[in-house]
Amino acid sequence: MIDEQEARDFLERNPDVEVLEAFVIDVNGVPRGKWIPRERAVEVLVKGMAMPRSVCALDIWGRDVNDAGLAEGTGDPDGICRAVPGTLARVGWLKRPTAQVMLSMQNAAGEPFYADPRQVLANVLSRFERMKLRPVVATELEFYLIDPVRSALDPVRPPNTREGRWHTGQTQVLSISELQDFEDVFSEIAAVCRAQGVPADTTLRENGPGQYEINLNHLPDAMRAADNAVLLKRIVKGVARKNGLDATFMAKPYGTQAGSGMHVHFSMIDSTGQNIYADENGPTDALMHSVGGLLRYMQESTAIFAPHANSFRRLTPSEHAPTYASWGIDNRSAAVRVIKAGRSATRIEHRVAGADTNPYLVLAMILQAAYMGMVEKLQPGGPITGDDHPSDMEPLERSWHAAVQNFAESGFAFAAVGPEFRQLYTACKRQELQEFALRVTDVEYDAYIRTA
Repeated sequence: MIDEQEARDFLERNPDVEVLEAFVIDVNGVPRGKWIPRERAVEVLVKGMAMPRSVCALDIWGRDVNDAGLAEGTGDPDGICRAVPGTLARVGWLKRPTAQVMLSMQNAAGEPFYADPRQVLANVLSRFERMKLRPVVATELEFYLIDPVRSALDPVRPPNTREGRWHTGQTQVLSISELQDFEDVFSEIAAVCRAQGVPADTTLRENGPGQYEINLNHLPDAMRAADNAVLLKRIVKGVARKNGLDATFMAKPYGTQAGSGMHVHFSMIDSTGQNIYADENGPTDALMHSVGGLLRYMQESTAIFAPHANSFRRLTPSEHAPTYASWGIDNRSAAVRVIKAGRSATRIEHRVAGADTNPYLVLAMILQAAYMGMVEKLQPGGPITGDDHPSDMEPLERSWHAAVQNFAESGFAFAAVGPEFRQLYTACKRQELQEFALRVTDVEYDAYIRTA
């Protein structure tokens, strides 16, 4: 909630703001909301506003998912959406002076609504609270800058640089000069992040042509870390568009280039602020048990870590993404990387999720798996070295359909997100699967229309 004085103070400091952009986050991580005129901004910020509950369960095309049980046959009732503290800020990329605020949804009784992804994560975090533990979380988001001019025959291409058009074979990883080519874009992204309180840290050039990464600082507040990941994606897309580019967090926009991931770093602190993942002797049993849980429940979480048809193109060998449920010490070939960095900074890096994911759901599944690992005292087995995986190690699921089916039947998913949300998410993904099954691709026409 935001109190009235805070709302009025914000508007007084921003007398030119004409509209408030208020939004919730749906099952796919997409912001959905309304523009509110300045005259009603205080009312919305303090009392909330109504939106259909079904907005939480839209497919990736923004269509109702009837099997989710929130739209057809229900009368499509409203939920009450309340402002999330700390998210009221100016929008820095629109011509019209605009403010924004993130919302969370409640049901008619004023209780958190189960279909709101923020509530899914809140439920997982409550389990750590009962253990008097708190996750410390940071995310790293990869994305591509792309040319905004596209066609059916040329759907994605890198943007122009000072030297002319990119060659798609370029990598130039960690190139400083290619950061400088887009200095205006990254400078403005950093400025908007500061204005919105999003703790952006390092920016770097990644492997693909026009691919970059922005890291967010660690926070002892996993919910805020997820909020920041969502807000950063909005900022990157908005600023890129203002500068005549597009930005995509699609997991695999180029078939032969590196995919884009969302790596999650986390440790665990106790009530005294001590990191329980390390002591004077190095990594602790708590860390190893957490790794054991992450590996044990990784397959059942794949539908969250790879939520779209395109997501599975990233989870292939030699594409800088994990392909097995494995772990290693400072090993980027593993799905779970243990980073030994002194007692306070020793942590886990989870490398499976794509940049196309819903950050709340990704953190919910990761943290629930770490929680279960500690509760069940699961052991991870031996670490991998280099790129070698034992022949008896099961690869990560490569089929979207199978991943959704695994999630739908998973007792772990039942515990992590709850039965109602598991059913809702499954319904959404099955509707998207059905749509893809009906679409004939250009590759099929190219291969078969004359020769088959």
